Amino acid sequence: MTNAAASPAPEPGPPPSPRRLRRCPHHRMVAGVAAGVADYLDLDVSAVRLAFVVLTLVAGLGVPAYLAAWVLLPEEGRDDSLADDLAARWSRA
Repeated sequence: MTNAAASPAPEPGPPPSPRRLRRCPHHRMVAGVAAGVADYLDLDVSAVRLAFVVLTLVAGLGVPAYLAAWVLLPEEGRDDSLADDLAARWSRA
């Protein structure tokens, strides 16, 4: 049996940044909500759009959910959502 020198373990790098749900300007049709959800969940954007349509037709929740996500989710590359921008304007007034 040979006594091989153990190679040093690679040093751990910085932890990966957490994925964040954001509106996606790529593949957007209206506000990028469906594209952002599809990217976050690793789904096809058409499936997410279809889910919004089905939610609208079955329970009437698709449009309110889309509008809420439009206001609450920041766009890719930004830190603030539309709601944050509105709150900042109102607090200055």
